[in-house]
Amino acid sequence: MALQCGIVGLPNVGKSTLFNCLSNAKAQSANFPFCTIEPNVGVITVPDNRLEVLNEIEHPAQVIPTTVEIVDIAGLVKGASKGEGLGNKFLANIRETDAIIHVLRCFDDDNITHVDGSVDPVRDKGVIDTELQIKDLETVEQRIAKCEKQAISGKDADAKKLLDLLLRYKEALNEGKNLRTVELTEAEQKLDKELFLLTRKPVIYVCNVDEGSVNTGNAYVEAVREAVRQEGAQVLVIAAQTESEIAELETYEERKMFLDDLGLKESGVAQLIRAAYSILNLRTFFTVGPKEVRAWTFHAGDKAPQAAGVIHTDFEKGFIRAEVIKYDDYVALKSEAACREAGKLGIEGKDYEVQDGDIMHFRFNV
Repeated sequence: MALQCGIVGLPNVGKSTLFNCLSNAKAQSANFPFCTIEPNVGVITVPDNRLEVLNEIEHPAQVIPTTVEIVDIAGLVKGASKGEGLGNKFLANIRETDAIIHVLRCFDDDNITHVDGSVDPVRDKGVIDTELQIKDLETVEQRIAKCEKQAISGKDADAKKLLDLLLRYKEALNEGKNLRTVELTEAEQKLDKELFLLTRKPVIYVCNVDEGSVNTGNAYVEAVREAVRQEGAQVLVIAAQTESEIAELETYEERKMFLDDLGLKESGVAQLIRAAYSILNLRTFFTVGPKEVRAWTFHAGDKAPQAAGVIHTDFEKGFIRAEVIKYDDYVALKSEAACREAGKLGIEGKDYEVQDGDIMHFRFNV
């Protein structure tokens, strides 16, 4: 599906360390700015306990999880919107992503250089916000000039509506607000999609803390939570250095013992991957059989033919119907045959909205 989350942040906040934990690709990591220049892309497996359950029931030849792409983007500095540092490259790379993972340094360590000389995650957030807002303001003002001409001519019915939205955006940006804080009607959301504005992208804030603050957080984390309250954004607390140590452990048992010692049920990386998957508005359906149990990604709200098209375009073109079993019913009854006999297998048409966890079999004719 090729949707991407971009990891962003100032230099030396732990972006590449976190990326290395997420991906098998090894981004260079060092104690100096601009260590990451070209964006590294990792295809990340999405953890899903339901696959383990289905595997125990079906014992297929293979189990295939779904994935999401994570991009490690070069660190940004003040003046990026005017080309400072690697600013133009940063802004171009982030524009291509669908959502943002914004890493903020929330730990003290005299051995790790901070580009501004001190630790202040709210200030750091403001640096990146400002640069993105400046770039968005340029985009909005250019579109306003174009829309005003179209609105006056009266030839484009949507021009006036778009102009009204752009003027609201301009006001918010001039007030120093990210555009994701602006509430939109359903009609405005459709108009917004063509603008590709940086501060409209959904965001997860990752507070990179020391190991001792993973469970309790710290004053830096609380300051971040307060700063992002209006955005309604998710805040995750992760110790990137600790996660890198977990990633190096070879067996599940070793990783579990490590997490138990820290008082954690699962790694921060697993939480982050699921959060990234969710913020992209992605969901999972399954296909189940003796050869393969597989997770497939679809957009929330997709209808059955669209979900079928995820497997193969011919499935969508020639869609006839979908046979659907709810995950809980399959787990309770242990087989498709038992679900069919119990009346738990539904026959759904083109208007069926696929639900997260559905076990599906598609009938098609091409």
